Amino acid sequence: MATTRVIGLDIGSSSVRAAELEFGSGGPTGKTPPTLVRLGQVPLPIGAVRDGEVVQPETVASALRQLWAQAKFESKDVVIGVGNQRVIVRELDLPWMPLAQLKASLPYQVGDSLPMSTDDALLDYYPTAEFDGPQGRSVQGMLVAAQRDTVNANVMAVESAGLRPRMVDLNAFALVRALTRGELAGATAAFVDIGASITTVVISSHGTPRLVRSLPSGGHNVTAAVASALGVPLPEAEAIKREVGIGFAVGPDRTSASEAVSAVVRALVESVRNTFVYYAGNNAGAPIDVVVLTGGGSHLPGLGQYLSSASRLPVTLGDPLAGLRSAKTVQREALNGHESVVALPVGLAYGVAA
Repeated sequence: MATTRVIGLDIGSSSVRAAELEFGSGGPTGKTPPTLVRLGQVPLPIGAVRDGEVVQPETVASALRQLWAQAKFESKDVVIGVGNQRVIVRELDLPWMPLAQLKASLPYQVGDSLPMSTDDALLDYYPTAEFDGPQGRSVQGMLVAAQRDTVNANVMAVESAGLRPRMVDLNAFALVRALTRGELAGATAAFVDIGASITTVVISSHGTPRLVRSLPSGGHNVTAAVASALGVPLPEAEAIKREVGIGFAVGPDRTSASEAVSAVVRALVESVRNTFVYYAGNNAGAPIDVVVLTGGGSHLPGLGQYLSSASRLPVTLGDPLAGLRSAKTVQREALNGHESVVALPVGLAYGVAA
């Protein structure tokens, strides 16, 4: 039986993570569940990647070389993701035409509606449905417009490490692919990936993305607030942040830390909730059923309950490894309780195999 192996690579603000999946002849939807073959991560120093964009390419390239050596990935072909506030994602209806032709026509169809020149943008289109409109057969979908230099910076860092980017995908779409299995496949779900400095919110209905937002805040912003409030180094602030959490009573010696955590988390949760409200206002017949948290920042104690109270929705931690088989080369138990941090690399691997 023919098999395909794909490596998804997530370049985050605090670490680089990669996952290698093996798919049977039916691909992700085949009868044989995909197998997780290799998995690894290497931390990055603060400032190497800022707001989802590589700013210290050699530092990131060095971390990638270390990651490949440690995890023993055999291939250098990778799928990388992008996602920050310089990547615009919006719903757009277009006259129907074959997909390749439609994508080629994007610079001429969307140029006047973008806050950037199409010469400076990489454009893509994700069709979600077809319908008969006033002008005839039409396509409903999502336009993706990324600043070219943002993508190029990440691609160059990957190539400097000796790797070969086969595809550049949107992180939000990768989240949906990694997690919409089982009950979530038929639900309207809000996926909230809280990284170090970026929070990605994507709402999907029956596995189809309907709304994408990128928020400029994450777990590191909470840590930095604690460090500033207490005058302590970042590693110590990180430990204190995990100790006090959000929504818990603390002693007098932790009041300042608790207030610092609350200020940042409150603002982030309000932005996430506003995204839900915006979606609900435009999709009255398809309310959100569940919120699924992923990313390192999602493990702040009390965050799930805090978001659930603010949004009045059930909140759960996402498990991108549910339903996957694991090869003997993977120490699966090392991820117990923290499976959600590998949602992006797993979803990126799913993309090219779809």
